[in-house]
Amino acid sequence: MRAVLCTSWGEPSGLTVGEVPKPEPGTGQVRLRVHAAGVNFADTLLIAGKYQDKPELPFVPGMEAAGVVDAVGPEVSHPKPGTRVLALTERGAFADFALARAMDCFAIPDTMPSDIAAGFPVTYGSAHGGLDWRAHLRPGETLLIHGAAGGVGLAAVEVGKAMGASVIATAGGPEKLAIAKAHGADHVIDYAREDIRARVKEITGDRGADVIFDPVGGDAFDASLRCINWDGRIVVVGFAGGRIAQVPANILLVKNIAVIGLYWGAYRRREPERMARSMARLLDWYAEGRLKPHVSHRLGLAEAGPALDLLKQRKSTGKVILTPAS
Repeated sequence: MRAVLCTSWGEPSGLTVGEVPKPEPGTGQVRLRVHAAGVNFADTLLIAGKYQDKPELPFVPGMEAAGVVDAVGPEVSHPKPGTRVLALTERGAFADFALARAMDCFAIPDTMPSDIAAGFPVTYGSAHGGLDWRAHLRPGETLLIHGAAGGVGLAAVEVGKAMGASVIATAGGPEKLAIAKAHGADHVIDYAREDIRARVKEITGDRGADVIFDPVGGDAFDASLRCINWDGRIVVVGFAGGRIAQVPANILLVKNIAVIGLYWGAYRRREPERMARSMARLLDWYAEGRLKPHVSHRLGLAEAGPALDLLKQRKSTGKVILTPAS
């Protein structure tokens, strides 16, 4: 079968496509014929050797996929062969076939196309985990989301609205702001041309945001500390901006705020039941029309390198999807 191979740590341009043996499912695993795979910013860190987990070389990147169950290993009663599922794969999704734990597979609603399903679990799961489990977002609160036109940011806009929040979205440029607005943001801020702190204070009547969802870090995080409400919560999701900000402890004390980390992938091992409940709720919201995932680019398997570059250069919106069949 064909697979995208990372043979040395580095840039997306170093990825190659080669022929490798079809993987055989082990105990508790299923094998998917991959119809589509989601591309995530974490994949860029993984191939650079900078992610939380560092696999042995060579390996196949790709953390999420959608397709049809092709075979099952021992001790698997569900899902059965022939079932359409979306799956968390940890890695290996950028291939014609991929393995996943049976417990990490979720049946796809009939109304959900494979390319939408492939990009659904990581971004929407992270958004829901950050806002529900970590920030305990309540209806009526003001939610500020940085990088709101990116994969996890745009998902957070929709999840925040589904949870009853008033959403302020930051992004760079009118095109990205329009996408955030179209997906439910009540207010938008162009961080390339506007002062985040001043605009948030203006929008909230000087109160500030109750919850801030931050996959960007750097200057955006610094601005968050200056525009958060008393007793507010900042959820740190990632550092797409490049700089890992430092937190002055005196600000935490004076404003009674909490800075909370989210490494969503850790819940696969530590609390898989919680993750399953979250995914079931998110898929229900999709079926109800409350979540409308956006895909800006669909590329073939051989274009995995350019696909990852789109994320690194922040030239995509919503999700980038690889389609092995194309």
